[in-house]
Amino acid sequence: MPVRLRPIAPLAAEAILVGDPGRALLLAQELLEQPKMSNHARGLWGYSGRTPAGSALTIQATGIGGPSASLVLGDLAELGMRRAIRVGSCAGAPGAVLGELVVVREALAHGGSATAHGLAAGEAAAPDPDLTERLAEAVGDDGRLATVASFDSHPAERSLPDGVLGADMQTAPLLARARALDVELAAVLIVVANLVVDVFYGFLDPRTRGSQG
Repeated sequence: MPVRLRPIAPLAAEAILVGDPGRALLLAQELLEQPKMSNHARGLWGYSGRTPAGSALTIQATGIGGPSASLVLGDLAELGMRRAIRVGSCAGAPGAVLGELVVVREALAHGGSATAHGLAAGEAAAPDPDLTERLAEAVGDDGRLATVASFDSHPAERSLPDGVLGADMQTAPLLARARALDVELAAVLIVVANLVVDVFYGFLDPRTRGSQG
């Protein structure tokens, strides 16, 4: 039995992973017919059910940051999950537009939680190519394919490498962990803050800080 998750309903082989438990609930209500809570242990809310097309799907909260997300991913894999999409948020570098969707082409490791899964500092982790291609097609003109960087603490614009469109706290460690678990994983992030503003005012307004995940 996994250490973090205590499933109270069957889990699907395919999942959507989100940081925020509230976001997990909202997506479950939007995407699933008659969703059932599949986990509430440790506040990591999870829901399982069927989509209107009849496909089994689990929507699982992963908590804040790479360590929590990587552990939850390991539990899900132990419970039979084989394919997942991370749906999260990020802070945008110059050129990013608030509200736009970023389909992750690769995620650079800029924190210990990523290097703990075999990535060197600054090394890129790649998502599953087929799943990423399908995700990019589904997003269409509402987003773009780009590189992000994952940190274990809130980054500033001056700390981002060239060519990086956004910064988050989970994608690189999740991709590295997925590779080790032989789990197909892709990621899409919504830009919720601007790192240029962050340099002067701090990472996210306190009124929106809870949305980062």
